Amino acid sequence: MDKSRREFLKGTAWMGVAAMAAGHLAAQAAENRPGCAAGAPMHGFRVAPMKRVRVGFIGVGARGTPAVKRIAQIPGCEVTAISDINPVRLDAVQKWMKENGYPAPKEWSRNGDQDAWKGLCDSDVCDVVYSATPRPLHCPINVYAMAHGKHVLQEVPGAFNLEECWATVEAAEKFRRHCMMLENCTYGEEEMLVFNLIKKGKLGEIVQAEVGYQHDQRSLQYNPRDGVFWRIDRHMKHHGNYYPTHGLVPAGRCLDINRGDRFEYLVSMETKSASFEAFGQANFPADDRVVGVDGKPFNRHTQRMVKGDINTCLMHTAQGKTLSLIHNVCTPRPYDRGNLFMGTKGIYRSYPSLLMAWEEKIGDGGAHKYFDEAKAQKIKEEYRHPFWKVAGEIAKKVGGHGGMDFVMDLRWAYCLQNGLPLDTDVYDLATYSSIVELSERSVNARSSAIDFPDYTRGGWKTAQPFTVDEIDMGKFDFSSKPVKGGNA
Repeated sequence: MDKSRREFLKGTAWMGVAAMAAGHLAAQAAENRPGCAAGAPMHGFRVAPMKRVRVGFIGVGARGTPAVKRIAQIPGCEVTAISDINPVRLDAVQKWMKENGYPAPKEWSRNGDQDAWKGLCDSDVCDVVYSATPRPLHCPINVYAMAHGKHVLQEVPGAFNLEECWATVEAAEKFRRHCMMLENCTYGEEEMLVFNLIKKGKLGEIVQAEVGYQHDQRSLQYNPRDGVFWRIDRHMKHHGNYYPTHGLVPAGRCLDINRGDRFEYLVSMETKSASFEAFGQANFPADDRVVGVDGKPFNRHTQRMVKGDINTCLMHTAQGKTLSLIHNVCTPRPYDRGNLFMGTKGIYRSYPSLLMAWEEKIGDGGAHKYFDEAKAQKIKEEYRHPFWKVAGEIAKKVGGHGGMDFVMDLRWAYCLQNGLPLDTDVYDLATYSSIVELSERSVNARSSAIDFPDYTRGGWKTAQPFTVDEIDMGKFDFSSKPVKGGNA
């Protein structure tokens, strides 16, 4: 391992992380580094059962606060610490905790100290760090928290370039701590339905998937968070897909990525940039003047974007399968994650509606049209994933993107409390997060093919495939008090 990376893991290179997250493209980081393993492989990693899971939150804003409310209600979990630069958000969390009969968590950052989150990681008041901060902090929190004995649950993407991906992998291996990326769409009811259908063999062997993230965010992107324009900054300075995981991670589970197959290479291509510019001209005055994350002023009425409106990646796996991934947050259109899977026996599509078709018996020609709505709904009931069968009702009460957030939290809590491996591991975090840099490099190279690093160092060949697991709800006692919505 080179000197700079040893320093990173020792905690002496924190100031350099912000620069990397802003788009540092280290060519050396693209190499597979079998000699850099910092510890034992993390596939199948588990820890002793944690009957009491103490969770500390770094960031209690739009994503963190609802997560506090969900996790506080999971039996065996305790919210013991919170950190945020905004005291108003800390006060709101403390108020909710008190009103709902939960002990007050210890606070960090009320004085506005940008690095106060490290105090939470240094403390002994929590075992798990749940990170819901702006993206530049994801990797620093991953590495620092694991180095200080904490398991990490990280919002998406888990890292922002290959150097950060490697640093996170090596920290998990060295310090023997979980580092799971919180991709809630993996636990969506329809994503889990298609996963179950595939594992039951209804679609045959999946050879192609088409997924993505298309979500009109023009107003959101052009408005600051705590006075910082960190969302639109990426469009102003970089090409590529910087938010790849919502469609990709569920698809990767269906393809057994890192567990029998792996992404080998990708090509990436973009449209021109037009939609943000049109929106800016229509919604902001000609003399508009705001300050970007780099401290430099820009004008939302006239600002040109580097990133094109729509980025498309095509990925090829070691087993000869392909996956297309689209990113689009600036054209006026309905929300869409794609979720199209094509196999040797049939097809599944959940956006814009639940569509399925496969031959009922070989050669009957039954796959020439989609099943009608009644049949599709019957299949949905029959093949509903076990998580949603046992937890769906309570998940929809607690909420969080239709209940998927709660199912996700319930699952990792269940795994920790019962000493099971988490559903996705640090290699998954690194693989999917790699798209941010790899897609930009491909666009900059006229859509040349760019290789994926193998963070598993060959471990994907022998790692056990994903399975349809279950949650024993009898191990949770929700009878003591009625559950409340995560946004209540």
